[in-house]
Amino acid sequence: MKKIGLFVLLLATAAGAQSGQSSDQAPQGTLPTSISFPIERVQTPTYADLYCAGFISKQVLPDANYVAGGLETPSDTKFTRGDVVYLMGTGYSLGAQYEIIRALSDLNKYEIYPGEKKLLKETGQPYEEIGRVKIIDTRSRSAIARVEYSCDTMTPGDTAIPFAEKQLVNYHPSIRFDRFLPAAHDLSGRIVMAKDFDSQLGTGQKVYVNVGANQGVKVGDFFRVTRSYQANLEDPVDSLSFKAAMAEDTQLKTPSVDPALFEKSNGPVIHVRDLPRRGVGEIVIIGVTPTTATGMIVFAPEPVAAGDDVEVDQTANQTTN
Repeated sequence: MKKIGLFVLLLATAAGAQSGQSSDQAPQGTLPTSISFPIERVQTPTYADLYCAGFISKQVLPDANYVAGGLETPSDTKFTRGDVVYLMGTGYSLGAQYEIIRALSDLNKYEIYPGEKKLLKETGQPYEEIGRVKIIDTRSRSAIARVEYSCDTMTPGDTAIPFAEKQLVNYHPSIRFDRFLPAAHDLSGRIVMAKDFDSQLGTGQKVYVNVGANQGVKVGDFFRVTRSYQANLEDPVDSLSFKAAMAEDTQLKTPSVDPALFEKSNGPVIHVRDLPRRGVGEIVIIGVTPTTATGMIVFAPEPVAAGDDVEVDQTANQTTN
């Protein structure tokens, strides 16, 4: 019985020590909770994550080499792994591998966030990564290739560029994600666009940011995704919620939000600019160009959105394996 009592005492002492250590490590002015400091667990990106992510390039890539068709042309216009395709252009050599990419155009004219079209135009041309082919015959006017790997179906007109191996990405151990970390003066940018032109994003999805190698960004860097309530105020749909009643019918004085923008009430004034910004996710960089980078969302306590801000996460980068 004494042994059991001693064991319980040791467990209590250890728990107390851990609690004290956690409190000591907490930033000054905070009381960590599962809401403000959720645990972030990050997995290593897979082969498909790395080679099917897509990218944005400031420089439009040459498209003189392209897919012209396949064995069943013209009845078959979609090609996938194991299929034979014909490549037009020059410079092909037996055994060489080429990546098949596709320049994209967004048919949806609605802006996901204010200024989206202008910012995307300034950032560059978006490309989808379709797959990889290997040249198996060069005896005709068009090279003949076999599809070695496919992310999506290849179609005539898709561009062929020399294949390059991609750098593997390390991960960091489980850490606590500070949702209300104040803004730092480190490298920052913005999510210009997401893969497949998605607007609301979660773990595993890919995003494109408007900072790249020229700004010191490299594969394996971690970035925090942040959002201010001012962004909600500027959104034509989300801003409608600020106009809705937020008080109880029995309240003597009802609050109002930014009376310069909305109708003023007889209660306290809530200035949106004074509300804290919040961390909504974490991304790891899996590809870079001189001016842009492709990121994969590895943690998202709430949906990440196109247009959100990003900044280097020094804490995550310091703990990367």
